[in-house]
Amino acid sequence: MRTRAEHARVGTAGRRTRSGPLVVHGLWTTSGESPRAGFVVGRRVGNAVVRNRVRRRLREQVRARLGQLPAGTMLVVRALPEAASASSELLGQALDDALARAARAVSDAPRDDARARRVRAPRPVVGSSR
Repeated sequence: MRTRAEHARVGTAGRRTRSGPLVVHGLWTTSGESPRAGFVVGRRVGNAVVRNRVRRRLREQVRARLGQLPAGTMLVVRALPEAASASSELLGQALDDALARAARAVSDAPRDDARARRVRAPRPVVGSSR
């Protein structure tokens, strides 16, 4: 995923799961497109060298697992500061755990991202004098 809109779509309509040094947002759509992933590695993880190293390691871990995900899957993997000192093996285990928990939370049928387009009405204020 490359655009801000795709990241926002997954962040608002997807399932969020934390596992160790990672937070994984997953969205399963009916689009039939090949699985895609995006990465967020903030400044709190470390300087530019550390962030790029973490991003490369995460990209490789996700690349090995994309073929196992159903078509239409969109992932955003966010690294927490602990990811800077985590080994590639630990990142892979955390990713497997997060994906398994997210898959259990989703029903068997792929879900559409209609929740992202829905606008909620404001809640009424209880006990107001109006």
